[in-house]
This record gives sequence, structure tokens and C-alpha cells, in this order.
Amino acid sequence: MKKILLLFLALLTVTVGNAAGRKINIMNLPPFERAVIIIKKFETLHDSRRHWPYLGYGHRKLPGEKYYKGYRMSEKEADALLRKDLRKFISVFKDLPPNDALLLGVLSYNIGPGAVKKSSVYRKLKAGNRDIFKAYTAHCRYKGKFHRQLHQRRLTEYLCLYNHK
Repeated sequence: MKKILLLFLALLTVTVGNAAGRKINIMNLPPFERAVIIIKKFETLHDSRRHWPYLGYGHRKLPGEKYYKGYRMSEKEADALLRKDLRKFISVFKDLPPNDALLLGVLSYNIGPGAVKKSSVYRKLKAGNRDIFKAYTAHCRYKGKFHRQLHQRRLTEYLCLYNHK
């Protein structure tokens, strides 16, 4: 019962406003758009002066990129960078069904593709095991300690992006 309640609460935490200012159900959007909204909700727009070397929606500056500490990134530029990064992470898992690759790409956006490739979530999905709830939501630690917001993020991702069939 607790698991169902937590999943329901996770779904309620993600609401989207459209241009007219009305709320729309995130589940009516394509999965990739849901993923973008979830990442934006939990990452928020980073200020490169305070969060360097992170900017945009959690993008880590890579060698050769034009960004510098104090760079003022517009929301439009941050959105485009998030989408580019997410597509890159999804492509790492192109050997899996598209929805599984999306879920693992979203997890990679937060913990890195190397960590995901070593995870039990990846091994289970690779083996065809669809029972990943516990393994997926276990990725909620920061500096070794349970982090409630990361747990909420995993619940939201799982509920909004994972195809249980």
C-alpha cells in the first residue's frame, strides 16, 4: 500500500503549465517530453557562478565547450543542451527497447552512464527482468546518505517513464 501511495504522490508532484496557463497531465505527453520535464523539475536551472562546472539543467562542462564560469545561459539554450545530452545518454542504451533506453538515459543524466552500466537496473533490463522498482528507486543516495528528494525523483521517473509490461 505504501508503494502505491508513494507512486501516486510522485505523479502528483509533476504538473505542467501550457501557454494558456492551464495545467496539463504529463502522461498525455510523449515519453521524451515527460523525461525533459522531470529533469527540469528536479535539476532546476543552474547558475554557473554558483554551481560551476555545472550549468543549464545540470550539464557538466566538457573540454572544448564555449562555456566559462559565470556564463549566463538562457532557458532556451539550457533546454536545447538538456535535450542534446539526454539523447546522447539514451543512445548509450540503444541495444534495449526505446522506453527502457529512455529510463536509463534519464538515470544516466543524473548519475552518469558508467554507473548505470554497472547497476542492477541495467543488468535486470538486459536480462528481460521487468521487476526493477526496488533497484531503480535505490539510486537515491548523495554522499552515501539517503536523500529524500532523489528518492522522490526516482519514484517520479519510474512512474512516468517506465513501461511495466
